[in-house]
Amino acid sequence: MTSEREQTASARMVATIKHALPDLVAARDLLDRFHHMIQRRNPADLAGWIAEATASLLAAFANGIVNDRAAVQAALKEPWSNGQTEGQNTKLKLIKRQMYGRAKLDLLRARLLGAS
Repeated sequence: MTSEREQTASARMVATIKHALPDLVAARDLLDRFHHMIQRRNPADLAGWIAEATASLLAAFANGIVNDRAAVQAALKEPWSNGQTEGQNTKLKLIKRQMYGRAKLDLLRARLLGAS
């Protein structure tokens, strides 16, 4: 539990940061908007978001989205995802790295099947 005194100190710190670093606050707000756009799966907001983000601290991220715009729009429109496949690949790579130099394919197979 936090006391009222700690909450007041925390609120003052947040206000100080907001005052001292307005670009950081704007970047945080843009990230929140991007997150909500992804959650709501709303591709109509993408163009406006990119326009605002390219003039902020998120310019490099926005440029990456522009470079891969078709994939981002598809992710916002389409109901499917490759998240399950990516998760399985990540799990396999993690186990492979943990096993590096310890054994051959038979032990790796046993470890993978045991992890499922």
